[in-house]
Amino acid sequence: MSEGEARGVPSARTVRALWGGSAVLVLGVLGTSVIAVGAGTGGRLAVALVLVVVQVCALRWVLRHPLAVLGTGVVTGVAVWALFPAVTLTGALLAAQVALCVLSAARPRRVSVTALAGMCALAPLAFVVGGPGVVSAFLLAVLLAWTAGQWRGAQRARAAAETRRAVAEERARIAREVHDVVAHTLSVMVIQAGAADDVFTARPEQARQSLRAIESAGRSALDELRLLLRAFRPEDGDRDGDPEGDPDGDPGGEERTLRPGLARLDELAEAVRAAGVTVCLDRSGVPDGLPAAVDLAAYRIVQESLTNTLRHAGGADEVRLTVTADGERIRITVADNGRTPPGRSAGAGAGRGLVGMRERVRMLGGSLRAGPAPGGGFVVEAELPTEYAS
Repeated sequence: MSEGEARGVPSARTVRALWGGSAVLVLGVLGTSVIAVGAGTGGRLAVALVLVVVQVCALRWVLRHPLAVLGTGVVTGVAVWALFPAVTLTGALLAAQVALCVLSAARPRRVSVTALAGMCALAPLAFVVGGPGVVSAFLLAVLLAWTAGQWRGAQRARAAAETRRAVAEERARIAREVHDVVAHTLSVMVIQAGAADDVFTARPEQARQSLRAIESAGRSALDELRLLLRAFRPEDGDRDGDPEGDPDGDPGGEERTLRPGLARLDELAEAVRAAGVTVCLDRSGVPDGLPAAVDLAAYRIVQESLTNTLRHAGGADEVRLTVTADGERIRITVADNGRTPPGRSAGAGAGRGLVGMRERVRMLGGSLRAGPAPGGGFVVEAELPTEYAS
């Protein structure tokens, strides 16, 4: 379905296809019948053929004005049938049935039901000429046309709902990625800026270190945001001349180097250490070549946990970060020794950070526990499968 059709505007290709198919149907069935039963009638045959052509021409606008085309089809069809009663009413109203089908698919049900009732009201005409059998055939044809339109309309509604759901999920994913990048970086930069201001006069060298840490964090965030934009709009790289790989001919080498993952845990730890918090990193058994979704989710969980420590764990001066794997699952533990505010409980989870972590873990089939530690501080424990079928 094209963007225009999703907004209810049929494309020119769709209009031509429907018109061509319905025109062939009406000419092949009704036109042939009129010629067969009207041979040798002279003027009546000419008038009937003109009416058939009017029906065919009107079908050109059936997608945009189905109600008007339906009315035209009924009037001209009844006129054809009046000229040649040997042509069944079902055949004479074939164009009207096409219009009813389109109307049923494209317009509210109350409108299509009204049109259906109007078509069924013509049944007595069929009874006068052909009796109950002809009436049954006519009503069945009309009901089938209306039902086919309802089925098509339901299909379109499901497709539109699926599109809206996909768009909402993609927007949520983008928002989650941007939040993870920006929130962590800004937290580090704010803390570093405050530290630099405190020692700017007394210890200028320490202030310079803080400024260098701010620069490094900012560059890292820009790199990640650039990769995000390239992933969401891959054609941008071709348009502005950005390379798809490194100069040595390794396609995607630059992306693999900059892409967030467990290989970059040391960078996260260094950024937090630069903010004055000791990070004890223990990483063991983590295999190389993890699925990209698992690698990114693990990195984001660590990043968000460290960011929450900087932002919410009052008085925290140490964080223990443990990442281990046993071949089937990766276990991540991030524990700080700060004071845990009441709103930072496991049950609260009101912040976007914890919600985002839970959503990542849920999509991968893992588990997440987050809450105050028994001896003080806050602990985030996550388990992710090492294999994930995307």
